Amino acid sequence: MSSKSVIEAELDQLADPEHAEVLQRFFKTGPGEYGAGDVFLGIRVPELRRVARAHASASTVTCRRLLASPVHEHRFVALAILCRQYERSDATERERIADLYLAHRDRVNNWDLVDTSAPTLLADRVMRSPRKLLDPLVTSESVWDRRIAVLATFALIKRDRFEQTLRVCEALLTDTHDLIHKATGWALREVGKRDHDALCGFLDRHAARMPRTMLRYSLERLPDGERRRYMAAGRRAA
Repeated sequence: MSSKSVIEAELDQLADPEHAEVLQRFFKTGPGEYGAGDVFLGIRVPELRRVARAHASASTVTCRRLLASPVHEHRFVALAILCRQYERSDATERERIADLYLAHRDRVNNWDLVDTSAPTLLADRVMRSPRKLLDPLVTSESVWDRRIAVLATFALIKRDRFEQTLRVCEALLTDTHDLIHKATGWALREVGKRDHDALCGFLDRHAARMPRTMLRYSLERLPDGERRRYMAAGRRAA
């Protein structure tokens, strides 16, 4: 039995049809919704990560096949395996994994898949050549590409490098998708946790035109007085 068959068989054993129905609604899989057509087995994340740990040495062929699957949990496990391999690899192998990820990013097509993979699998790439990586993603028609761009900058935030996060968030100020509003607001909040002045400088320039969700998320760690002031700026512009 192939590695993929072993992984799929294990996931089949963990499937929970009732929970799958909950996940189908939670991840907006109905017609016209952002996750339209995605298929769930109903497996909780700790179990998915356990399977990924057990198959951390899975081949590239296996990961590609899992990524090609219509089943959400198959793609999640593939990405979790790649993250584990990336963290244990040298620079050359990391480049190969990042290339694989970018080549198959159309399969990274829900917010949890983006959020659990982009900060890890693009860490070296975004530190070495941020504009070359980020600019095509930011301007993509795919909401998942744009969210990947935001989440990739978390690797920079962890190293107290905020310029690219602020630049990406500024470029996405007029984005109409709520999933981008949430991601940019989250990124700005993380910047603010490390550099209060950097966040406030961004808010001073842009609070009046930030989408409501983006603004609200960005303010979560600020003192009450500052939070009220920036929210008021946003309300005046609404």
